[in-house]
Amino acid sequence: MSYLRIHGRGDSIAMLLFLPGLACDARIYAPQLAAFPDSRAVDGYGAADSLAEMARIALDQAPESFDLLGHSMGGRVALEVFRLARERVRRIALVSTGVHSLRAGEAAKREALQAVGWNHGFDKLIDTWLPPMVAEANRAKPEIYEPLRQMNIEAGQDVFDAQIHALLGRAEMESLLPQIACPALVMTGELDTWAPPAQHEAIAAAIANSELVIVPGAGHMIQLEAPEAVNAAIACWLERPA
Repeated sequence: MSYLRIHGRGDSIAMLLFLPGLACDARIYAPQLAAFPDSRAVDGYGAADSLAEMARIALDQAPESFDLLGHSMGGRVALEVFRLARERVRRIALVSTGVHSLRAGEAAKREALQAVGWNHGFDKLIDTWLPPMVAEANRAKPEIYEPLRQMNIEAGQDVFDAQIHALLGRAEMESLLPQIACPALVMTGELDTWAPPAQHEAIAAAIANSELVIVPGAGHMIQLEAPEAVNAAIACWLERPA
C-alpha cells in the first residue's frame, strides 16, 4: 500500500527522513520507504561515535525543511538534529526510544555485551542482543527475523562499538522535549521491553503537540514487526499541519 501525503492549506510536501538505530541501516525502514515515496533513510552512520556527529550526517543528507523520524538510537539522533537545527524540522517522530540520561549500571551492561563480540564473534553478540528486541511471536517468523539478523550482523563490531560509545557519551535530552512545538509522533510497541509504553507516555506528556501510539503485538523492531500499523500512524502524523 502506498500512502498519499495530505496537507492542510499552505502546507507543502517535505521530505521524510528516517534515522536508523543501533546496528541498523536503511533496511530497517524497507516497508516505510516503499509506502512513502517522498522519503529516504540515512543508510547508517559509518564510524561516527557521537550522537552529535550522527546528527550532522543526517543534516547533510536533508533538504532545508524536512519531516524527521528516528527509531531507537535514531530517536536520540533525531533530538540532536532538533537541538542543532530545529528551524528545519517540520515534524518529529520519536519511535521505540528514550530520552533518559545514563543509568546506573548501563555502561557495564553495554560493555559486557561488546565483550561477547570481542571474545566469541559478532554473530554471537547479535544472537544474544537481538531476540529480546523482537516480540516472541515474531521471532519465529523468518520473513521478519532473518532479514533483521542479517542486517545487524553486517553492521559489524567496529560500527557497533562506535555506536555504543555514542550512547554512553550522550548528552542530557529531557529538557529538549518541552521545546518541541512542531507536530510530534511518539510511538512504541506494546511488547517492547527495551523502550516500553510507560517510557513513551512520559515522553509524550512532555511534548505539547504530541500524539502517542502504542502498536499492539509489536516489540522493539516495530517497523518490520508491524509495518501496516506503523505506516498508518506515520500517515496520520504527516497529515497534521506543520
